[in-house]
Amino acid sequence: MTVAALDVDAGGAEAPAPRMDQLPEDEHRGTLGMALAIVTEALLFVCLFFSYFYVGHRHPHWPAHPPEIALALALLVILLASSATLHAAERQLKRGAHRAARLALVVTILLGLAFTAVQVVEFRQHLLTLQPRTDSYGSLFYAITSFHALHVAAGLLMLIFVACLPTLEPPKAPRRPLHNVALYWHFVDAVWILVVTLLYVVPWWEAHHG
Repeated sequence: MTVAALDVDAGGAEAPAPRMDQLPEDEHRGTLGMALAIVTEALLFVCLFFSYFYVGHRHPHWPAHPPEIALALALLVILLASSATLHAAERQLKRGAHRAARLALVVTILLGLAFTAVQVVEFRQHLLTLQPRTDSYGSLFYAITSFHALHVAAGLLMLIFVACLPTLEPPKAPRRPLHNVALYWHFVDAVWILVVTLLYVVPWWEAHHG
């Protein structure tokens, strides 16, 4: 029984307990849920990166043929641009410019689709010389990049869902769809920075300057 239910009024009668719809809402509840989900996904990537370096440490030449970095860097530019447009959408929403915010959100979605298309091209190029069953490097390389691609797809689905909402700023406090999906998308972008650095740039640099 709640404390409110035990309160008594001046006449000695018990005061009625408040209904669920009368309780104050925590405006950070949705954001906290997204943050916890991001922490969980980040730990999965930590395990994948640890596996990559653990196996690589046991091989004197890791990888034997480093991947090309041109498309990977292009993909990085696309994702960084998408984070910028999504941040702009949040800023426009705070200013009350709902139409501009939705337009920036649509641009973010288009950049995400462009990232997916370019990554398909990159995968097709890599598969000509390296396959998941070629060796342990190929297995881990495709495991990490494919796992990240799944997160990009999930982020795109969430962005599209938010773009289809009647309003980007619902009246009830816990519902902050644009802000929460922006947290997830920025996380996906941050992971790609690590992927490009550790799986592309570092091997390429060691092969050419090691």
